[in-house]
Amino acid sequence: MPRPVTLFTGQWADLTLAKMVEKASQFGYDGLELACWGDHFEVAKALGPGGDDYCKLRHDMLADEGMQVWAISNHLVGQAVCDPIDARHKAILPEHVWGDGEPEGVRKRAAQEMIDTAKAAARLGVTVVNGFTGSSIWHKLYFFPPTSDKEIDKGFTDFADRWGPICDAFEAEGVRFALEVHPTEIAYDTYTAQRALNAIDHHDSFGFNFDPSHLVWQGIDPARFINRFPDRIFHVHMKDAIRTLDGDSSILASHVQFGGARRGWDFRSVGRGEVDFEEIIRALNRARYAGPLSVEWEDSGMDREHGARESCEFTRSIDFPTNDRAFDKSFDKGAK
Repeated sequence: MPRPVTLFTGQWADLTLAKMVEKASQFGYDGLELACWGDHFEVAKALGPGGDDYCKLRHDMLADEGMQVWAISNHLVGQAVCDPIDARHKAILPEHVWGDGEPEGVRKRAAQEMIDTAKAAARLGVTVVNGFTGSSIWHKLYFFPPTSDKEIDKGFTDFADRWGPICDAFEAEGVRFALEVHPTEIAYDTYTAQRALNAIDHHDSFGFNFDPSHLVWQGIDPARFINRFPDRIFHVHMKDAIRTLDGDSSILASHVQFGGARRGWDFRSVGRGEVDFEEIIRALNRARYAGPLSVEWEDSGMDREHGARESCEFTRSIDFPTNDRAFDKSFDKGAK
């Protein structure tokens, strides 16, 4: 049976959920991956008085258009759990999480909000929350001034100390947390993903939201990432990227905003970049991944409605079930 194709609503939070449901249905999607910002899915409302009715309304809105929800996402709050906090976080965090902006207070309130997100997900009836973790050591990526192994060890310990209790809360709710492996997170490539798993003692509720767009521009083979962590792929984003290095531009993007012509890489609409989705589908089949393929649409050079529609069509065209019977068995008279 084909995997459901969903649309992540994070880049559409300027629209109401009602409008988003209408548009996604017209684009041809099977469902939505609801962002915990805008009015798409509000954790406090899901857990407050009338929370059951609030969650039912979301299911009803989707069902009226023949759609479902399999996952929610709280990237923005998760980012603040481990990060050094600065003014940029104020722009993305709910007011009750930002509070007075004192960094440790922000991190603790963000951690509690992620625990509450697990409870809200359980109330909604979904078993996966996608998101970010933040990182206390991302800014030490380039080891100058000289950075000791002890400092990096401390960063992974900080991650485990902060996310261990969050993962325990997820486990208690029967919900799993899927980290989107991504620059600025504790895990941004294969080796750091393995180290994050080790740091958190391979917690059963901690895995990955696989997104090839963040891997391919770093020179990482996305299919190999799936092969390395087949039992930890809890959710999948369909998103594309391309390197545009021209001899002047840098893979570090030169402090140029997304969409800038001088960037050394950028995101593209699904199927229009350099991600090899054919190999990704084959790797997902080997991993027995049966969850949704969720389009996270980002392309600064394309109309988003055009992009969302064609990305849905592309994702359906590239997905295929695995074969449980070897083709050459048909030549064997004794095979059944």
